[in-house]
Amino acid sequence: MYARRRRGYFLLMGGCLFLFVSAWSWVRLLSVPAAVALCVVAMLIPPVAAIAANRRGPDDRWWDDPSGDPKSDEWWDELDGKRRPHDD
Repeated sequence: MYARRRRGYFLLMGGCLFLFVSAWSWVRLLSVPAAVALCVVAMLIPPVAAIAANRRGPDDRWWDDPSGDPKSDEWWDELDGKRRPHDD
């Protein structure tokens, strides 16, 4: 799970870096507006990469999921103000 997200993040950021470097190394020689457009696209990639890298996978444990330890879950539920189903 973690390796898949990390690989996706580095692919997106590598693409961002490639777009930015190519825009100002050789695309600007052909067309400055095209180089600016490539930089605008490169500017939009880092937030998408951060979202993709931090996205919860189907097998990821989320912060509020039960841990499986009844004592720990009871303690966290008490702190969060949640009532457990067996407390009724």
